[in-house]
Amino acid sequence: MPHTPRDNALADPPEIDVEATTGAFADCFVGANPHGVFCGKNGELFRAQLPAGFAFYRSIGTKSMNVGSLEVTDLDDYHLMVKVHWVSVYTNRDGSDERIDFDNIYFVQMIGEKPRIFGYVTGDEQKLLRERGLIPDQDTSAAR
Repeated sequence: MPHTPRDNALADPPEIDVEATTGAFADCFVGANPHGVFCGKNGELFRAQLPAGFAFYRSIGTKSMNVGSLEVTDLDDYHLMVKVHWVSVYTNRDGSDERIDFDNIYFVQMIGEKPRIFGYVTGDEQKLLRERGLIPDQDTSAAR
């Protein structure tokens, strides 16, 4: 299977296309997951965070992350809701590969030359990664 730009960002050494990633997002966007809602700005901080995000995924054994399927729903003449089924492959601590599938929902505006993501909804990624043994369990004793 050929490498995608996302796979290249997971390679060692990584090839991260910051321009393509930031170009997919609107100037500002909102994200939501089971832990809350946050607002992001497509600026220098976002650009600087991208390499660190890919470094985290490489550090937990992520080998690839590819789109398995898309479900597109037109909301009106200018907006779409896109459910992306992601297929990812991780190397476990024992050296075996494990496939982990998950879905994210993206809200996309179709004004101007390119579609732009202005919002997304994700599941509890940290919980899933803990359940699969890719990141350690949280230590709750310090929270008491």
